[in-house]
Amino acid sequence: MAATDEFVKGIVFPNGVAVITLDRPKALNAMNLDMDIKYRGFLDEWEADPKVKCVLVESSSSHAFSAGMDIKGMIAEIQKDKNTTLVQKLFSAEYSLICKISEYKKPYICFMDGITMGFGIGLSGHGRYRLITERTVLAMPENGIGLFPDVGFAYIAAQSPEEGSIGAYLGMTGKRISTPADALYVGLGTHYVPSANLGSLKEALLAATFFEHPCQDIEALLAKYSSNPESETQLKQFLPQIASSFGGNKSVNNVVKELKELQLSTDASVADWAKDALTGLGKGAPFSLHLMQKHFSRVVSARGQNDNDLSTLSGVMKMEYRIAIRSSLRSDFVEGVRAVLVDKDQNPKWDPASLEEVDPREVEALFNPLAPEMEELKV
Repeated sequence: MAATDEFVKGIVFPNGVAVITLDRPKALNAMNLDMDIKYRGFLDEWEADPKVKCVLVESSSSHAFSAGMDIKGMIAEIQKDKNTTLVQKLFSAEYSLICKISEYKKPYICFMDGITMGFGIGLSGHGRYRLITERTVLAMPENGIGLFPDVGFAYIAAQSPEEGSIGAYLGMTGKRISTPADALYVGLGTHYVPSANLGSLKEALLAATFFEHPCQDIEALLAKYSSNPESETQLKQFLPQIASSFGGNKSVNNVVKELKELQLSTDASVADWAKDALTGLGKGAPFSLHLMQKHFSRVVSARGQNDNDLSTLSGVMKMEYRIAIRSSLRSDFVEGVRAVLVDKDQNPKWDPASLEEVDPREVEALFNPLAPEMEELKV
């Protein structure tokens, strides 16, 4: 098995561009704890190094930037020992890394080429320059494995169009974004760079001379190599339906009710959209859907309220740490991973089995402060 040093490579070029390359293509660059630590180590070292002017993050493969956390590895540890400390260590490393990226003092550029899901969005979606290509596929499918859309996606979602309803729709259904226009519209990307231009852009970055304000030099290069997406955003087409169904702090049951009504629409495109959304919801664990709705609605409500911890990414990550630690120890997580990633029968047996059976008090308990013997996330 390859060493972590080979999975996460770092190099500083003479002109001050530091490059992180994710190189675990067989696992779609799924990130394990050692990889998280290695990645964070590079960022810490380079932030303090005056010779480093900016950081570029890329994948060795055009197929995937990163498909997220190494879920199988974590499940294997949980099944061996339910009290394993790996769960806390992994989420702590991931979530503190996300905060580091968000607050990074030097320009952070990410080539989001290929599959970018889960923690892949965590590594890219909070950075300053988020470059989308026509090969980019974005999604947060965690409800389908009995977890919840984490990695600060609620924070990104809260800033999405129609007061966060677009983000709630994507998180709740696990809908994939596979067009550059939609990726930019949601806010997951900042620039569309055709994949054919990535090599030239990287060469130009490595040949550039950076002056007092590297962002100006970088933005000049991005203007040269980026372009407007060729197609229009597809999400805008159904904006009224998305806002009506997923906006306004609606309960999961009410979301389902409204989608079922839209499924009867005389407009075939709306009926098909509603059917697709219901199919996406149907793949999620009932508990996860209720949990996600409550978390996302709280983050949306906190936006702009400076006295609310959930108005900041670090506050959101602290809350998600509590939720993630507890969610990962529920039976739904092991069962979801079994059904989707291991046996691949796509037939998980959720507990509880239906939306109606979910106890709101059990959901609420996941938000409570951690027990004294378990430290909260430090960011």
